[in-house]
Amino acid sequence: MIARLLLLVCLWATPSLALDPGEALSNHELETRARALSQELRCLVCQNQSIDDSDAPLARDLRQMVRTRLLAGDSDEQIRSAVVERYGEFALFRPRLASHTVPLWAMPIVILLLGGFFGFRLMRQKTSTPPQ
Repeated sequence: MIARLLLLVCLWATPSLALDPGEALSNHELETRARALSQELRCLVCQNQSIDDSDAPLARDLRQMVRTRLLAGDSDEQIRSAVVERYGEFALFRPRLASHTVPLWAMPIVILLLGGFFGFRLMRQKTSTPPQ
């Protein structure tokens, strides 16, 4: 009984993919590339889902665009560039390192350094003040 309940919960918790079976390409290699690209592209409607996971009409259009361009012979980089050209860098889950994205990539390092600096100063202040 408990095993069945656990199995049911596990099946219920699995992610459902928004890919319609009619969208899939017959060429297995191209379909694998399409799925990999779809995982890298953000749904601009949902924003926290890939276009592979989203049911939004825009995500469906982007999945179709990816598959159409793959059938046309475009490389993965050409497809990513076309999406970025049309929708901006935000459409990528992992933005490219470029002059306009350097602040985005550098911010975690800056925050870590500032936190370490202020933490060090705070510790130094506490050890230098005599107890009262």
